[in-house]
Amino acid sequence: MTPSTADELAERMEQFELVSRTALDDVWTELGGHNVPLAEFGAAVVRRELLTRYQLDRLLRGEHEGFFYGRAKILYQVGAGSFSRVFRAIHADNGRVLAVKVLRNRFASDPEKGKSFQREGEMGKRLRHPNIVKIEEVGRENNTSYITMEFVEGQTLRELVRVRGAVDLPRALSIIKQVVDGLEYAHGQGVTHRDLKASNVLVGFTGDTKLVDFGLAGGDTAGSRQLRKMEQPRTVDYATLESIGGVKDDSVRSDIYFLGTLAYLALSGASALVESRDRTVRTDPRRYTGVEPLAMRAPHLPRDVVDFVSRMMHLDPRERFQAMRDVSRALEPLVEKYAHGKAEAEAVAVAAAPTAGPPAARKAAGPGKDRAAEPAPAAAPARVATPAGPVTRGTIMLVEAVPNENSPVRVFFKELGFRVLFTENLQRALVRCASTPRAADCLVISGLSVGQPGVEVFNALAAHEDLRDVPALLVLDPNQQQLAAQAKADARRKVVLRPLKPADVGTLLDSLIKGKG
Repeated sequence: MTPSTADELAERMEQFELVSRTALDDVWTELGGHNVPLAEFGAAVVRRELLTRYQLDRLLRGEHEGFFYGRAKILYQVGAGSFSRVFRAIHADNGRVLAVKVLRNRFASDPEKGKSFQREGEMGKRLRHPNIVKIEEVGRENNTSYITMEFVEGQTLRELVRVRGAVDLPRALSIIKQVVDGLEYAHGQGVTHRDLKASNVLVGFTGDTKLVDFGLAGGDTAGSRQLRKMEQPRTVDYATLESIGGVKDDSVRSDIYFLGTLAYLALSGASALVESRDRTVRTDPRRYTGVEPLAMRAPHLPRDVVDFVSRMMHLDPRERFQAMRDVSRALEPLVEKYAHGKAEAEAVAVAAAPTAGPPAARKAAGPGKDRAAEPAPAAAPARVATPAGPVTRGTIMLVEAVPNENSPVRVFFKELGFRVLFTENLQRALVRCASTPRAADCLVISGLSVGQPGVEVFNALAAHEDLRDVPALLVLDPNQQQLAAQAKADARRKVVLRPLKPADVGTLLDSLIKGKG
């Protein structure tokens, strides 16, 4: 049943342990009593950062489940696939930011899906390495399964390449090296991944790279007895590759091959394999035998780098590196040689002609989500609000968790003469701002509606090489002084408090966009 009054809504907040009675009393005091419209009360609670817009909307719809999974309090959704949804959350006891992966309701009664989901959690809990996402809890709540894990502020390798194209050589090698380190550790524990793809590689905005989703992982003979007892499924991609190579369950060397496809994607900006959800396409040997050589796809790359990737992707498993430690040994000198672009100018580019090594396909994309490869989706454009009057000052990307396209903040910037792109998703805004060419001249975060996560993203900009030059403006309310104190302003990033003065804000944005902040 949906709440119809402010008192009913407040009762739900307290009942579901989302807001304390003391905090609610402060809201009533601010509003001058309980006799206020439901919408006004809800807006006040969000403004005070007691609830997120996502939580409020669920309460207003009368929902009573899904606010907690274990001790993780759900804040809002950050990702979704056909198999599960991923939420940003905080630990109710200590405030730590977490990611919670929840099996979709339609699979809750599917034994196979549930078993695969449990495998991912149980396998991941046994792996503790800086380059593997740490899983903390695997459980069931609200008639479905969930996994609680560390939250990585960033994007998948797939998203990174989709918006930027090929990654510069030093950074690409750093990403690959971190994936190798995580896999070498996992293999040392007797665990192979069996589902390596770009959507399972998370690249943090601080430069750290982590592997996620060991749902299809298998235990090898060198691993623990408990891991070896687990069943060993694999994707049709792995099965097809192993059939071509004339081997079965070649998990280590198959991981190495698909690691090579990740390197191919990062270095060239294009997928090595034709992408499709169609099982017929994915099991066609020509998908592997028809790969375009990396030397032709990216002729500017140094020959030693191309040779390294080509060996990982050799169709004959005997010609690949035989163990992840061998990959690591071959990669380390390349990372050192091309660090910070060093020696890159002296490197001999590979001629744009076929060389020994794997061929590759012609469609650019990262592997798909959940158990199947899929075409890389087109970059989802932010919704566009057209300013009233001529645009003379540039384009801003506004992050605001308010569904009304004519919200006061948006109208304010439109009336200043800026073209306003807006989104409710902080991660989407960062991806768009990291694109080349950049989607907007300045990022504007409405802290009034997005709260603490907005400040965290604002502070993370300076540390990320793709975002440190992005001008940003953080808009806060006067009662958000604690958030204002946390914000790290500098020459490229400024904080302003409401009420906004058009002349002052316009001048500030002009200076940020022109690089005179």
